[in-house]
Amino acid sequence: MLVAVRNRAAAAATFAAVLGAEKVGDDSLALYAASCTTMRAGDSEFDLLEPTGNGPLAELLDSRGEGIFGGGFSTPDLDDLTRSLEDNDVSFGREGDSLYIEPDQTHGMRTAIRQSEKREPAGLISFVYEVTNVVADHEATADFYTRIFGLDQSRFSPIDSEMWGYVGALTLFNPPERLDRIEITQTTNSTRSMGRFYERRGQSVYMCFVETPDAGAIKDRLDARDGRYQQMANDPAAGLFIHPSALHGILMGVSATNVAWGWSGHPELAPASATGSS
Repeated sequence: MLVAVRNRAAAAATFAAVLGAEKVGDDSLALYAASCTTMRAGDSEFDLLEPTGNGPLAELLDSRGEGIFGGGFSTPDLDDLTRSLEDNDVSFGREGDSLYIEPDQTHGMRTAIRQSEKREPAGLISFVYEVTNVVADHEATADFYTRIFGLDQSRFSPIDSEMWGYVGALTLFNPPERLDRIEITQTTNSTRSMGRFYERRGQSVYMCFVETPDAGAIKDRLDARDGRYQQMANDPAAGLFIHPSALHGILMGVSATNVAWGWSGHPELAPASATGSS
């Protein structure tokens, strides 16, 4: 995940305190005029980007404040994905070992893509498994990501939430082995939180979801810092939602191990006691 922050050191301290994340590197990212601290949480990484000059990162911080700058994904064959982007006339930048796609090339989702690699897990979460892309037309977006990323729509899981006010799809990459996906949502109720977000920002990245073996440990760490969160209404043990004010502008869902399968098309994989919902 790419995260826009005003102060990398302060953000790194927060990620360590809340998620047990560990710092694995410092670098610069000329494409966004940014300095970068990379924090590992589980086997996923968060690039904390602090502006060093003018550019889209500084503009986002000035207009919206801290928060998610873009989604991050890995691929087993970066060269093959590069060819797919070129074949589909998707413009991208390349810096270091990553590809970067701007929001105007997708459906509002800035995207960083790296070669898959085995990582030593760190902290209290297992991995990031979802980034939510709120869009104008969920079907057109699903077709677009299927085409450029070589996805299989037979694996997708349709979603429809009256409570949260959206319809869409989970673009599951490799079920039932992994939960990894883009959550594509089209809002149906402008009075709900996602609907209000879409009214303000249009097509964009809304939130992310992570899995943890111990949601209670994260709750305890938030309590120790007076950090805001909301436990899943139907089953508090199943997970929680971390408020953006507690994590540098990121709305982060946290689900206990395998619980998310209950709303991801494979309820047979979820614990029998799990009743939480995304």
